[in-house]
Amino acid sequence: MDELNLSSLKPAQERKERKRVGRGLGSGKGRYSGRGIKGQKSRAGSHKLPAGFEGGQMPIDMRLGKLRGNYSADAMPIGPFRTYSQPVNLRDLEQRFEAGAEITPETLKQAGLIGSVRKDVKILGVGELSKELTVSAHGFSKSAREKIEAAGGSAISLREVVSKSNKRRVKRSAPVAEAVEEGLAEGGEPATEEAAGDEDV
Repeated sequence: MDELNLSSLKPAQERKERKRVGRGLGSGKGRYSGRGIKGQKSRAGSHKLPAGFEGGQMPIDMRLGKLRGNYSADAMPIGPFRTYSQPVNLRDLEQRFEAGAEITPETLKQAGLIGSVRKDVKILGVGELSKELTVSAHGFSKSAREKIEAAGGSAISLREVVSKSNKRRVKRSAPVAEAVEEGLAEGGEPATEEAAGDEDV
């Protein structure tokens, strides 16, 4: 074995000399520099095209049909307005809180049941509840609400959703309510909603 010194040092893997293009016809890679004659791939920047580029024809993501559906904020949790609720089970409330306690997102965070008060909280009905609790959350499952009320407690929703149909009903019933109020103010017999509705018609 040869003695190791500065003159005999070699890399573990032999180096490969880079391809020198455009150095004259005698270099072997002159004239067109290995790119061929004309065409897209002979141009500068032709290898920096976006993924899925199909040479200018209509890309497949634009040729295929699109999934239809609601994309408005009223259609949550569908589409880009998808929301996330932090789940809390009734069995956790049974273990962490005493009877008569008022439960809010802040108290749930202090108890370590949720990670943030900025995200909605939904109470789920997993487990049994034997204590009277006042629970305030953004959402309740049907079974959770029934179990809370069966134990003598109350489920308070922090986000009341009013549908567009309810808004229309309120607008239609506004003249009726005004007629009822006018009848009471004049001291006469209180007008009923049905009578007031007949007058409007």
